[in-house]
Amino acid sequence: MTSESRVEGLLRELAPQALAALLRRYSQFDACEDAVQEALLAAAMQWPTEGIPDNPRGWLITVAARRLTDEIRGDTARRRREATVAALLTPEALVTAAPDVDQEPEEDDTLTLLFLCCHPSLTAPSQIALTLRAVGGLTTAQIASAFLVPESTMAQRISRAKATIKTAGARFSLPPENERAERLRVVLHVLYLVFNEGYTATSGPDLQRAELTSEAIRLVRDLQRLLPDDGEVTGLLALMLLTDARRAARTRSDGRLVPLAEQDRTRWDAAAIAEGVALITDTLSRARLGPYQLQAAIAAVHDEATRAEDTDWRQILALYELLASTSPNPMVTLNRAVALAMVRGPAAGLHLLGTLDADERMAGHHRLDAVRAHLQEMAGDLDAARSSYRSAARRTTSTPERRYLDDRANRLASD
Repeated sequence: MTSESRVEGLLRELAPQALAALLRRYSQFDACEDAVQEALLAAAMQWPTEGIPDNPRGWLITVAARRLTDEIRGDTARRRREATVAALLTPEALVTAAPDVDQEPEEDDTLTLLFLCCHPSLTAPSQIALTLRAVGGLTTAQIASAFLVPESTMAQRISRAKATIKTAGARFSLPPENERAERLRVVLHVLYLVFNEGYTATSGPDLQRAELTSEAIRLVRDLQRLLPDDGEVTGLLALMLLTDARRAARTRSDGRLVPLAEQDRTRWDAAAIAEGVALITDTLSRARLGPYQLQAAIAAVHDEATRAEDTDWRQILALYELLASTSPNPMVTLNRAVALAMVRGPAAGLHLLGTLDADERMAGHHRLDAVRAHLQEMAGDLDAARSSYRSAARRTTSTPERRYLDDRANRLASD
């Protein structure tokens, strides 16, 4: 690993901790984030040549705090921007309070920062964007590229999210004990959405966005380090590892999608699978059962089959039925229909799938047509399958998925 890449990885890890430390002291999301970005830039320029300091976290916090102090002291003409800070702390007090490398506690406020970025006053897209910016360390341009929107649009979304948090009167502190479980559920859901968008992009030319899956895994790993006894946090980490382990086998050299049953399993990441299986095995034995643990258990069953035909579909169906009874939603039903078809035949799967036709949440969703096409093909109804594949292809906004669905329809037309 080069010096530059080592520094880049360390800065990505320490950025949210430095931001959290400043927010705990000074509030003002924008001002604190600007100061941290300046400190990160200084570190990126100095550390590769001068060496990484003994206390890199303290170095970043100290430099960022001094940048923030200088901004407040020298910018009286824009005092309105710093109104909240000025009301809480005078510039003189800021100078006194600027943290020292040797005095800065090693407390990690990443969890508190995650709770703030996933504040209930924000919409889900804003929660995702702010989490990736403040906790993930991605630039606004990177986030905009991942979600296929102009950088200016994403900048406005992030700016509005910060303003909404300020208007809501949110403080940089853990939520009250009686709210933490629900807020943690939101945090996990946001990280789950980030991972899903990276694993199967909703639109665009690429099936996967590795920068999003990697970032989601990193953030959940950090969260699991902070909350090692939480079964759902561990379950989500296991789910991500077990799912992402298949990434290399999911596309051909030309970018075409390869379905699970046809993947070259020798290309799966054995180390990630081993870690994921160990995590889910341990947490299932001691923690209260939850949906992420169940999904991780399903992923483990898939990953432990050396060949597609060795998959234990009965166990998968039992797990999906348990998941449906505890956390019902259309996507669970969709996947359960596939498992049911594999165990009891395509007619049973199609019957269950029909219950989703009246579900408004699935109206126009390409996955419903895609699964129906698969089951119709299993049942030998090739004309219906071809029609459903084409309907799914029209509805998806993902280029690799559209190519795959069109290929399936064309293959049936030539049979």
